[in-house]
Amino acid sequence: MKTSRYHLHLERCDPARNMARFYALSLEPSLFGEIVLVRRWGRIGASGRSRLDVYADETTAIRAMLALLRQKRARGYAVGQWGRGTVGRWDSGAVGQSAGTLPAKKVDSCQLFDRPPRPSR
Repeated sequence: MKTSRYHLHLERCDPARNMARFYALSLEPSLFGEIVLVRRWGRIGASGRSRLDVYADETTAIRAMLALLRQKRARGYAVGQWGRGTVGRWDSGAVGQSAGTLPAKKVDSCQLFDRPPRPSR
């Protein structure tokens, strides 16, 4: 049984409400030939929580994934920096970087919205 793997990373940041959330969706095959929809969510920078939903076939799992994507987009989530694009804008004048590229180090996603960095613990 040949199945494709799907991964999607969504983020939602609102500096006024101190909100920095992520929601990740992926479809993966199980050892028993079923398709598992893996859902992970939480605050950016934390490990978060996860949930596994098992589906008998890939078509049903894709429909469920798209339904969750529609719900999250309606709540303000957008494709995050670990997905195919960025949520906001980034510093195009980073040292050692060409204009318009993300820095090599991991950045706080809400920095993309010109939010001051979180205090370190």
